[in-house]
Amino acid sequence: MTVSANDWIAHHARFAPAREAMHDLTSDRHFTYAEMDQRVERAALYLRDSLGVQDNDRVAVLCHNDTDMLEIQFACRRLGSIFLPLNWRLAVPELEYICNDATPRALLYGTEFADEAADIQRLAGVPSIASLNNGGESDYETGLTIASGTIAAPARELSDVWTVMYTSGTTGRPKGAKITYEMATYNAIQCAMTVEIHGGSKNLVILPLFHTGGLNVYANPTFHTGGTNVVPRAFDPTYFLDLLSDKELNITHALGVPTNFLMMAQEAKFPGADLSHIVCLSVGGAAAPLSLIEEYGAKGIQLQQGWGMTETGPLGLMLSGDQALAKVGSSGLPPLYVGLRIVDEAGDDVPQGETGEMLIKAPTVTPGYWNREAERNDFFTADGWFHTGDAARQDEDGYYYIVDRTKDMFISGGENVYPVEVENVIFQMDGVLENAVIGIADERWGEVGRACVVLKPGANLDEDAVIEHCQGQLARYKVPKQVRFMDELPHNATGKVLKHQLPRD
Repeated sequence: MTVSANDWIAHHARFAPAREAMHDLTSDRHFTYAEMDQRVERAALYLRDSLGVQDNDRVAVLCHNDTDMLEIQFACRRLGSIFLPLNWRLAVPELEYICNDATPRALLYGTEFADEAADIQRLAGVPSIASLNNGGESDYETGLTIASGTIAAPARELSDVWTVMYTSGTTGRPKGAKITYEMATYNAIQCAMTVEIHGGSKNLVILPLFHTGGLNVYANPTFHTGGTNVVPRAFDPTYFLDLLSDKELNITHALGVPTNFLMMAQEAKFPGADLSHIVCLSVGGAAAPLSLIEEYGAKGIQLQQGWGMTETGPLGLMLSGDQALAKVGSSGLPPLYVGLRIVDEAGDDVPQGETGEMLIKAPTVTPGYWNREAERNDFFTADGWFHTGDAARQDEDGYYYIVDRTKDMFISGGENVYPVEVENVIFQMDGVLENAVIGIADERWGEVGRACVVLKPGANLDEDAVIEHCQGQLARYKVPKQVRFMDELPHNATGKVLKHQLPRD
């Protein structure tokens, strides 16, 4: 039996048309579900009639957070097209690669990214581009005003792809994770079950909407249940602490990375901030330190640690609030419909308490990567378990702990950084003989990159030159914050760099 991928916004527009769906804080626009439904319909008409978007075409969006992005996501469902949110932190060469891989029919861009959009259109051959302006004068708003006609939404099954979200890979090139309607639906159900999201919930979108933590925890789950999403433009610790403390605004849910909550806790207003109305503050992207959990716990707020990946929907583990301190360091337990295994290199389950690679199988797991169908066996076992690449263990109570990462990845400010990508950029410089990038501890960002560089004889490069070169090729969070020049790098017998021997102090 096939199951239809239903339109969440149209559903709530029928059942609760006057309930608030979205509040865009920058433009102070408020939309009920009936109003959002109308804008989604006009957006779909505009994409089809003005930008030429058809069934299964990709629709790219390069924009800071606003409610327009969320409308476009649901307009893609009505057209049967595929939503392609782009990471605005990436450099143009990185975005060019993504657009050449995904071949979007249209690119909608915030006016702040007009130059980048023009470059991407030229370099990747995107047929149509159009401006967004957070409700102000733009191609998008004009298009919605003149849109007319009706949309006969094509049938979609839960197994069909709704979104392609690119995530960096260990090969140094981004991979487009296919996110199906099934993934989004089950993830919404599991979020509702684990953190009590319902029609009266109000979610504050902290993370960027190009990030699975911004879009799928908890924005889409909130839409699924008929709650309200409050969307600010960008993170600022003073402003966000005020938003969370505002009794009239009455935020109930939010997800951030440890850096977000650390920066808010350092605000002068934090000791006196009343957060008692909040149902759940979740922290993901990296392990939250005990001191941070205790600091919020002293205010009656249990930061709930979770684990997930773009490829897993993302929710794969969640620690309940009442266990936040008792199981500090744990990412919790799997939701109802998630299966997990911890295996050794042979693929056999390890005894409880031992460390191995964590595998996952669930309706929230991606079916694969865009244009990489032939590589499925690289990511899945023969019986369908997905390789997370994360090393984990279980304690005696069955709680999961993420203890390490394979492939040398580190996390800076909640964003994955794969050293080989940075190393490839540094290798482009004349005078570099060899280099290796590692993550080192940082109080603000969790981890930052350190490049260990060996120069060719006679080369004359300094730290500023290496960093400046990376800034022109990589997203800011990938750029090393330090460069250590060395006479040689440590190697094993086969020539592989022994990164664990590189200086971290």
